[in-house]
Amino acid sequence: MKTAIIYKSIHHGNTQKIAEVMSETLKADLFDLKDVDPNITQKYDLIGFGSGIYYYRPHKKLRKFIEELETLENKKAFTFITSGNGKPNQWLNKKLTQKGFEVIGNFNCKGFDTYGPMKLVGGHNKGRPNEEDIKNAESFANNLKSKF
Repeated sequence: MKTAIIYKSIHHGNTQKIAEVMSETLKADLFDLKDVDPNITQKYDLIGFGSGIYYYRPHKKLRKFIEELETLENKKAFTFITSGNGKPNQWLNKKLTQKGFEVIGNFNCKGFDTYGPMKLVGGHNKGRPNEEDIKNAESFANNLKSKF
């Protein structure tokens, strides 16, 4: 199965760290969102989409990228996010499903957060994603591999 991971990571590189470990585990091609166009989805069977969360939604550039995708068939996807609260975010799943993807997995973890008001207090979740988060991302990716 040909796999790609597309991510948007800014500020502290939280999402990039997770994307890199998943890419290595899955032997996936890794792409920063700024380096891809929507046609990339035609070349892969499984695509991971990742972003930090900004005021309860993925980065606006990833949202725009997904909204501009054509509706596809027989494509599988997984999502991963890093956020200040570490909680799942359903925006990616909902939009990818609307675009014809079968979302087969979701990963989320806390990330160092200095966005918006967190900047005023020096941020929170310093050191995240940490070693345990990285191991959990690797385990998640290995679980995806076992599905194929």
